Amino acid sequence: MTERELFYRYLGLPSFSPLALDIVKAEGLYLIDREGKQYMDMVSGITVSNIGHRHPKVLEAIREQMDRYLHINVYGEFIQSPQVHLARRLAGLLPDPLDSTYFVNSGSEAIEGALKLAKRFTHRTEIIAFVNAYHGSTHGSLSILGNETLKNAFRPLLPDIRFLEFNNIGQLDMISSRTACVVIEMVQAEAGIVPADSRFIEHLKARCREYGVLIVVDDVQMGMGRTGKLFSFEHYNLIPDILVLAKALGSGMPLGAFISSRKRMDSLASDPELGHITTFGGHPVSCAAALAGLEVLVSGPLLADVDKKGKWIEERLKGHAAVSAIRRVGLALGIDLADPEKRGAFTRAALENGVVVDWYLFKAATFRIAPPLNISLEEIEMACQKMTNALDDIR
Repeated sequence: MTERELFYRYLGLPSFSPLALDIVKAEGLYLIDREGKQYMDMVSGITVSNIGHRHPKVLEAIREQMDRYLHINVYGEFIQSPQVHLARRLAGLLPDPLDSTYFVNSGSEAIEGALKLAKRFTHRTEIIAFVNAYHGSTHGSLSILGNETLKNAFRPLLPDIRFLEFNNIGQLDMISSRTACVVIEMVQAEAGIVPADSRFIEHLKARCREYGVLIVVDDVQMGMGRTGKLFSFEHYNLIPDILVLAKALGSGMPLGAFISSRKRMDSLASDPELGHITTFGGHPVSCAAALAGLEVLVSGPLLADVDKKGKWIEERLKGHAAVSAIRRVGLALGIDLADPEKRGAFTRAALENGVVVDWYLFKAATFRIAPPLNISLEEIEMACQKMTNALDDIR
């Protein structure tokens, strides 16, 4: 059997219509398939490869750590150098009191840990999330996902969940002394790139502070430089009580984290002890890769150029007859097709032109553009021409 046949025969798949590209090599912005065709990855593996595929400094860190040790014991039992140095570096880049990091394997797991921490610390049960929010697909994270279609087949889910409309200040009075936490994205990615309004965040912060409610910022998709700042909340007058990271945090390796104050985090260590545990969370190779990737992000001019690069893409695609609207934050764009029925045709045309795009979960006719942050201006020009060709094909 070919690998394509094995793929369909033996893998559990999340849909019946995968792209099924047979990729044998990835480097920087590019993916290369078995026939040697090259694709520009304009979604960064869904906002994972923010510094490109196989960055040399990340590969060097991985090789060095592999020569030392791989897994040696469950998370939190042994002192592991990559974990402690990554946690210290994150604390140095984050505002007080975000100085205690709990490492897990993925964004969904990080959300699970954040929900448990909020309930444990506040001794409350109500959790508030927002319509069109995406936080993962495990049972707890699915419970706060703001889309009913994706949840109905898996009920009953967590009780005591309340959903508010994003950017609706008038609904914030539903936050009360019963509420353990409010979970929010500063930019709703799967809604097609919808940023939070500054006035909305100010009212949210005031209401949560009044009632002792924790604010959990989910920065899984829009963190690690995607907005032009290392963390998306830095665009607002807000410091989260719990910050959730994953995806690009691992620089291509699986890694998630929830970060809070030492005082809050310590509540998971007693009554009961082992309040949150994980075997592979904070894997030493993943943490070594993450630390190397983090230094690439913060030690050079990369973040300063994010907004400029995003504007270049926006300017070159707006006004096309096949595009009805573009929303953008940094190097994350949601581009609406004028004819939603052309979605499949555009995907095929983009691939034929050598470009990988993707679609937002809750905005069916909006395609995702989120290339590696170190994409060059020359590569942007090339990618935009290829996407324009694909748009021309569906007019």
